Amino acid sequence: QVQLVESGGGLVQPGGSLRLSCAASGNIFIIYVMGWYRQAPGKQRELVATITIGGSTNYRDSVKGRFTISRDNAKNTVYLQMNNLKPEDTAVYYCNVDHADLSYSRRDYWGQGTQVTVSS
Repeated sequence: QVQLVESGGGLVQPGGSLRLSCAASGNIFIIYVMGWYRQAPGKQRELVATITIGGSTNYRDSVKGRFTISRDNAKNTVYLQMNNLKPEDTAVYYCNVDHADLSYSRRDYWGQGTQVTVSS
């Protein structure tokens, strides 16, 4: 089992910045992909950004140039630096990891979510 603990959410004014963190712990063998998703009220969960074990990144178009995803493999932690935040970024942000155990069986794990609210 892998546990994910997120932190860094909160209330920020438009144009402001926040940094989310997600630390993985437990029986960790290989974490292939780490990512952030978000879900706004009444909407489906959507991908925000992902980063592979090799450092390749992927972003949804609406956050390109404003958000930066990074990871520290030694700490099993993924970060999301969010700059120039907009009201439409308001959502619950969830951490996700694609993990393989000793038998190379892969499974997704999700964090509990952290609220990000962008409002004046």
